[in-house]
Amino acid sequence: QVQLAESGGGLVQTGGSLRLSCAASGGTFSTYTLGWFRQTPGNERELVAAIIWFGDKTYYLPSVKGRFTISRDNAKNALYLQMNSLKPEDSAVYYCAARQLQRGSYGHADDYDYWGQGTQVTVSS
Repeated sequence: QVQLAESGGGLVQTGGSLRLSCAASGGTFSTYTLGWFRQTPGNERELVAAIIWFGDKTYYLPSVKGRFTISRDNAKNALYLQMNSLKPEDSAVYYCAARQLQRGSYGHADDYDYWGQGTQVTVSS
């Protein structure tokens, strides 16, 4: 069983930066595709960024591309999301997620097997 725990959320002004971290325990971390999702009240979770289990292939939501960077450290069983030039519309609860299957879709919440508890990011205008 894989357990994920996010940290690093908080309140920041427009244009500021935050770095989210996700610590993993259990499972074989290096073989998982990992993602950061976010959710606002009344909306579905949307994939913000993903990093594939092998190599450095990444995906970004178009609205965050160039501002956010996803990275992983398999030796530390850790996933990160560096968020720069934050905007009020980035405010949400951010979740890290892990997908066991090494092939197939990874773009939707249903594609992931394990989830953290979420961390709140609030960007003030």
